[in-house]
Amino acid sequence: MTMRHCIAAVAAGWLAGSAAMADDLSVTATWLHVDLPPAPTLSNLDPVPEDLGRAGAELAIKDNQTTGSFLGHSYELQTISAPPEEALEAAKAALQGATFLVTDARAPLLQAIADMPEAEGALIFNVADPAMALRGEGCRANLFHTGISRAMWADALAQFLVQRRWSKAALIAGPRENDRALATAIERSLTKFGLKPPARKDWQVDTDLRRSASAEVPLFTQGLGDYDLLILADEANDYARYIAYNTVLPRPVGGAEGLRPVGWDRVVEQWGAAQLQSRFGDLAGRDMQNEDYAAWAALRAVGEAVTRVNSDDPAALRAFMLSDAFELAGFKGRPLSFRRWNGQLRQPVPLVHGGAVVAQAPLEGFLHQRNELDTLGLDKPESACAAYEE
Repeated sequence: MTMRHCIAAVAAGWLAGSAAMADDLSVTATWLHVDLPPAPTLSNLDPVPEDLGRAGAELAIKDNQTTGSFLGHSYELQTISAPPEEALEAAKAALQGATFLVTDARAPLLQAIADMPEAEGALIFNVADPAMALRGEGCRANLFHTGISRAMWADALAQFLVQRRWSKAALIAGPRENDRALATAIERSLTKFGLKPPARKDWQVDTDLRRSASAEVPLFTQGLGDYDLLILADEANDYARYIAYNTVLPRPVGGAEGLRPVGWDRVVEQWGAAQLQSRFGDLAGRDMQNEDYAAWAALRAVGEAVTRVNSDDPAALRAFMLSDAFELAGFKGRPLSFRRWNGQLRQPVPLVHGGAVVAQAPLEGFLHQRNELDTLGLDKPESACAAYEE
């Protein structure tokens, strides 16, 4: 019997025997915020909410409690905020009292937390770091990912280009390490879906674009040649907001501005999403953002697993969450599930602009032998993760 069949059989056994198990369960989870200063940008029009991520976790706890109250299950959320130099000790203290940790920590701190002896047997959820390495060679068996990866982000954009028959792309990569990683993911995705490598320029303009964009951007973009879409790899949205309508050619932009792949956005309204948006707005007094949705999905996944397995044992929940029996209703039109080879949450990726959803990947025509959602991000043959042995 394969490991896959073992996981499915064990999950089925838990479900069949759940009625005989104790109903009174108390589940405690921790939200750990690592207090990093935001990257400096020219514009301050997009302030980072103080409760980014945490508000999504709080809503998930409320949702879990609504279902759990009928089953004798209760849920509690502890919240911790710490600077990077203190985050490891904060995580250690949290894991002594709670075996479910949701965090916006970034690698390598995220990996250090997962490697602690206190984290053995715990479930840790990454809601903020999109690094492909965390889903590949740097993965950890106790680390799940509910935010979209850079590979998923780039694959969604590449699928859109293929469907629209926009065969030529240009790329401007920002100066930061994250921007270069995103640019690499974009180039990989374009090649993956049969498109030519994009004409690329690395951003080097250091003037104040709030005053000089109309003069600087045409000069900078004139060497890119002809293209159908200009892709902007700028995770901090520093220069990207000044590119549209200032390029030398009248072409659409995508990536950090214009047509944006997102894990979540306020313009997502179908499939019951408007109801989720409304409940979040009532709780937080603002719109739900990417990290809020990822934190919500992490703790809703825990709640769904606890409900189905009728247990709070992390090992039992992990096995069920990685089985074919697990599905999460994520308000994206398709059931969400975890990839058993690297712990990434499968999910559609909306492509949006400021006022509406343009499309949602995976787009029609992109097929997969197991699950069409696996056309987004690192499929099993592409992932170098060895911690998730099937």
